[in-house]
Formats: sequence, structure tokens, C-alpha cells
Amino acid sequence: MKNGVWIFVENDSGTIADVSLELLWKGRKLADQLCSELACFIIGHGVSDAAPELIAYGADKVYVADCSQLSHYLTLPYTRISLELIKKNRPNILLIGATTIGRDLAPRIASHMRTGLTADCTDLQIGEYKFGKRVWQEILLQIRPAFGGNVIATIVTPETRPQMATVREGVFRRPSPDSSRKGQIVQLNPTLTDEDVIFKIIERVKAEKKINLKSSRIIVSGGMGVGSKDNFEIVHELARTLGGEVGATRAAVDAGFIGIEHQIGQTGVTVRPNLYLACGISGAIQHRAGMQESSRIVAINTDPDAPIFSIAHYGIIGDLYEVIPRMIKAYREKE
Repeated sequence: MKNGVWIFVENDSGTIADVSLELLWKGRKLADQLCSELACFIIGHGVSDAAPELIAYGADKVYVADCSQLSHYLTLPYTRISLELIKKNRPNILLIGATTIGRDLAPRIASHMRTGLTADCTDLQIGEYKFGKRVWQEILLQIRPAFGGNVIATIVTPETRPQMATVREGVFRRPSPDSSRKGQIVQLNPTLTDEDVIFKIIERVKAEKKINLKSSRIIVSGGMGVGSKDNFEIVHELARTLGGEVGATRAAVDAGFIGIEHQIGQTGVTVRPNLYLACGISGAIQHRAGMQESSRIVAINTDPDAPIFSIAHYGIIGDLYEVIPRMIKAYREKE
């Protein structure tokens, strides 16, 4: 298809957001399938140096809007610059990270372009869509959980462009850079008007993450089966023993067993560790959506019919308060 696949590249002082690199990985696959170009655009201050890196990660063309007044995200100028690019080049597909910035920018672009927008997709595919006697070929199939995660919906935008979707961090893989790739860098000359800067950032406070679930190779997660906040200490102890991080289901977070920064699932973080231990987790689809791509899943549950066992590589039917201490003891004896 003409006009290709486009990615909005989010950055923080020139550092590319992980979700944007993951979208470049998926965008490259979609563009290759469509035999089209993969382009991206980055807006900010000091972002020109990131352009060659974006080409190495899969982009064929990079549009760069570098201006000192754009050092931090501002809704109006970012939206205007994005729309000018999109209206001029008419991309077929536009993908944006489902971050705080992405959730502000994407609906504004979609509204101005009078097109659809599917939020928080868990998969993107190219396929055929039929409605009545009409058939659309090579349409973007935007896949995401719906109705509280009880169904998986496939959403299409066959008659308007661009076809837009936002994707959360961790849903797709991060590509390996190829420094030998060649591409085109287009430098833009953005000019801001008084209307663009009616809002000004007076102070910016940046809090560091206490934990980094997405990058952890080992995650030990607890669910409602753990029983209480005090009982969650056994999950923490196993994680410390294995050198991993502690995760949790939304139900455990809502019950006050652990903080929201540990939440994994449809409304939390999406992870792909080498080892994921699910302790006292039933395995609702909302939670599975955030961890089912883990390399190895070990589930501990007293219920042999728990849904978590349907995706676990290894299942242990038993009381976690008996199983986990044995696991800790066995691991320490091997050290």
C-alpha cells in the first residue's frame, strides 16, 4: 500500500522511549508485509542525533523536528507539527505508544484526521476484512481485549486514513540495531507561534521508578491466593533468593497486598521475563495478557483447574506456603 507505516517516536531529552523501539520492530514487519516504507517522526530538542539510531532500528525515513522550545512535550505544538506531517504525507498506518504523552497526542490527531483510533492494542496484523459484499484487502487488524478482558476484539478502520492504534510498552519485542542499514533523514524547521505556547512548563519533577519489571529476567508474582499483605513477604523472599522482582495481579493490588507499581496485566505492566513464577494466581485473562509471552512460566496453585495452568510450562498443585519454602531451601542448598 502507498504512503507506508509511520511511528511517532517518543523521547526524553533525546533518549528514545522503549515503546517506540518496540513499535519500530512491529512496524518493520507490517511495512515489509505491505511492501511499503517504514517512516517515523521525532519531535523535541537535541533529537537530531537520534535519527541514525532510528534507521538502525528499522526506519527507512526519519523526520526530525528539533527546536529548543520543544524540549518538553506540549500538547498544542506537538499536535500541530504532527498534523502538518501527516496531512502532507498521508500515511496508511500510524502507531503511537500508549504512554501519558501518546494518550494525549493520539486522540487529537485522530480527531483532526476524522479517523478511528484503537487504544492499548495487544497485537497488530495485516489481513482481509469483509462487510456485506465489500472486501478490503491488506487492512490493519487492531487486536485488543474488550469487555473487561472477557473477549478479544479485532477492530478495523477500512475507509479512513491513517489507520491508528496505540500500543503499551512491552507488548512487542525490542529489535536489535543494524548499523549497516541506510535511510533518509528529513530535517524539519518548526516555528512556534504565540498560540502554540499558551501553556508553559514552570517546573518538571521526574520520579525514578522503584522497580523495573519490564527489564527483569525473573519475576515472582502473587495473587489473591497469597491471602494478605503480611503473607506477601514469602513472595518477596522467593524473589530475593532468585534475584528477581516481585509482581502482582490487579486483585492483589486492589486488596492492598502490594503497591500498584508491581501490577502486571491488561491494566498494568506487560512483561516477558525468562522465568515467571505465578504464586496463588488463578490466571484471569486480564493478568495473562501481561505475562503470557514469558519464556518459562511456573504456576503454583491449589486448584488443579485454575486457568493459569493452561499457559504454564510447569504446574505445581499445592499450597504455596509449603511449596515456596521448599523452593527457597533447595535453591540455597545449591549455592
